[in-house]
Amino acid sequence: MDLSGRRRSTNVDDRRGKKGGAIAGVGIGGAIIAALLALLMGGDPSEVVQQLGGQQTQTEYVPSEQEEQFRVFAEQILASTEDVWAAEFKRMGKRYEAPTLVLFHGSVQSGCGSASSSMGPFYCSADKCVYLDLDFFNEMPKSLGAGGDFAYAYVIAHEVGHHVENLLGILGPAHEQMSRASKNEKNKISVRIELLADFYAGVWGYHENKMFGSLEDGDLEEAINAAQKIGDDYLQKNARGYATPESFTHGTSAQRMRWLKKGLSTGDMSKGDTFSVPYDSL
Repeated sequence: MDLSGRRRSTNVDDRRGKKGGAIAGVGIGGAIIAALLALLMGGDPSEVVQQLGGQQTQTEYVPSEQEEQFRVFAEQILASTEDVWAAEFKRMGKRYEAPTLVLFHGSVQSGCGSASSSMGPFYCSADKCVYLDLDFFNEMPKSLGAGGDFAYAYVIAHEVGHHVENLLGILGPAHEQMSRASKNEKNKISVRIELLADFYAGVWGYHENKMFGSLEDGDLEEAINAAQKIGDDYLQKNARGYATPESFTHGTSAQRMRWLKKGLSTGDMSKGDTFSVPYDSL
């Protein structure tokens, strides 16, 4: 991506010198497992964020030069989502309320509880914040083989996509429905939520390029490769050699690529209703 001269969002809360409350042991046993837990989140933070509480205490932390580069990048991508979604909401006769990007290192206290960086980026609807440990971008190529700036941008845009779902009144009712559903139905609703966020990430990418002409050769392939590598089936097969479809919460590789591509190719919000499509046709 060419982000030369692009503005940086000021809707950023940098907490990298702070730590959240005590975190329950997550038992991460390898890179693939870490990647599975890291990216399979965002639709229902109450399931992935540990409800542990705790005071924040100041700790000594010095970010690396690369991490600071990632910070600038994240701020520029967040600014882009602000520009794109403000325009899209205006077109719908609505006002866009931008989320805050919370940068943390190791652990963090969110409106949804305490979380560890091993859980990866997530969106908390309780405080309307996107949470990101920038070291995650170092782990993506190592753990998933999914590197590249547009792949990293896709991660941020996906979480902002959950914020868009929240503002449009989709996320709350879906979570309410999940609270009353069986485990199997709950997982299916989660898949619909995640695929919609993928679609919205694609819509952002379409309009980002239309507004700024920022996409370069290979960028689309980076994002699509990332979507493929974070499919439930792909991650489960790499983690344990087989997949259990009834446990899917984010969608298969084919589904995630399909909805991301749909957003990227159309940029049309009306094309992304993942809740009216029969589940087997997602």
